[in-house]
Amino acid sequence: MLEYYDRIIVAIGASVVAGVVLGVVTPLALDVGLFLGGLAATVFLYDAMFRNPPVPPADPRVATTAVVWHAILLSLAISVYVG
Repeated sequence: MLEYYDRIIVAIGASVVAGVVLGVVTPLALDVGLFLGGLAATVFLYDAMFRNPPVPPADPRVATTAVVWHAILLSLAISVYVG
């Protein structure tokens, strides 16, 4: 049986894969689909980090993870806008 955080990891991966599939099988560009999948995955990431965190919210790893995730989403948003 999957634990809570295992399900979160699966949901994040499924969101990103769904975004890629959306970009491949629809007229949307691949990077747009990937960006949309990343936005959907953000919901699961926030749930795991802030609503039910495995470590205290004051832990520096929480802030680092949030910054890295948003940097990835920002780079995808820029590539969608520029591309």
